[in-house]
Amino acid sequence: LNYMSPYLRRVTVIIIALLIPIVPFLIIGEIPGEKWLSRADDNAFIFGLTGASLLTSDILLPIPSSIIGTFLGARLGILSGWAWIWSGLMVGNLIGFAAGKYLLKSIKIDMSETPTQVILFLSRPVPVFAEAAAITAGAANTSIKQFLIACAAGNAIYAGVLSTNGALLIPQSLAGPGLILPMALPVITWLVWRRYAYKR
Repeated sequence: LNYMSPYLRRVTVIIIALLIPIVPFLIIGEIPGEKWLSRADDNAFIFGLTGASLLTSDILLPIPSSIIGTFLGARLGILSGWAWIWSGLMVGNLIGFAAGKYLLKSIKIDMSETPTQVILFLSRPVPVFAEAAAITAGAANTSIKQFLIACAAGNAIYAGVLSTNGALLIPQSLAGPGLILPMALPVITWLVWRRYAYKR
């Protein structure tokens, strides 16, 4: 594929990265992760491990990460919920990075002028785009140090919002503000990105 123009190669990688999380969703739909969590509710460790595993698999499978994260906070509390959410998201990011680096290595692309760290940081709450950003970063041979810093920071904030939201709001109102905030995060992130892109 390296006979293509640099622009076409970049577009091809981005399309492939987007299709990796989209195709499973089109084939099997959204996986009912919250039902799997409810089966492990008797044991806090198993509950946390199950939730983190679901968040890790979100890089390749259609898992409702914001809902899973919120339920982890509701069941385990802010700090423990945060730790499980952050860990699961980080492992998923690393899997996505490795997939892009080794599965798409035949397509050489240059993303040096792209604000990769900003995209990785801001994309975390946005379904599909977050997974695609991690995969594309791997394909673009982004520095693993830069990748980890951006993902760790973005995941820390996202995990904190979800766990705090779950711990403080879900016990009071499952169908109310406890589930509204995770749904609003992608919109908020998109507005922040638009403001950043406009300034550039």
